[in-house]
Amino acid sequence: MRKQFPFLCGAALLLALSLSACGSGSKTTPPSSSPESESTAGILSSFTAPDLEGNQVDESILSDHTLTMVNVWTTSCGYCIQEMPELNALAQEYADQGVQVLGLVLDVMDQDGSYNQDQLGLAQDIVANAGSDYTQLLLSEDLYHIAAQISGTPTAFFVDSTGNQVGYAYSGAMDQEQWSQILDEVLAEVQE
Repeated sequence: MRKQFPFLCGAALLLALSLSACGSGSKTTPPSSSPESESTAGILSSFTAPDLEGNQVDESILSDHTLTMVNVWTTSCGYCIQEMPELNALAQEYADQGVQVLGLVLDVMDQDGSYNQDQLGLAQDIVANAGSDYTQLLLSEDLYHIAAQISGTPTAFFVDSTGNQVGYAYSGAMDQEQWSQILDEVLAEVQE
């Protein structure tokens, strides 16, 4: 069963993404912890995933930040790509307030659980062309529970320094001003 898990999750994810479409922003319920991790502190309290450069990243990436915005995207989503420069500017604007942005690329994994080198290269090119310098995570088994709850891209949600979700998830692309308004609200909530 362990060997089939990546295949089944990958197939379900690809089906879900093929049925969804990119779009403009709307508020949704935030992703929740997987049933297996209900006893953990939060949605990202314990994970390991590679970034676009192949470095292993874990939950410690959150610990030095008051708030982390996780932007879930795919290489086939034009809106995702268009908003990357705005998210990068947002990350720079809010860095001194303890805020970071992380990307989570959903569509570079093949159904067998390996990373498709062509898709990986495409994702790297997209990030470079957008001038995005925030960390981009790749889907891993530890993050399947998040990917399974994403109905369209881009989707963004927020977590605190321990991986607990804060506020809502937002579906669809937004400009920097719209994200700033949301970020101010979420940041105030996490600082209470």
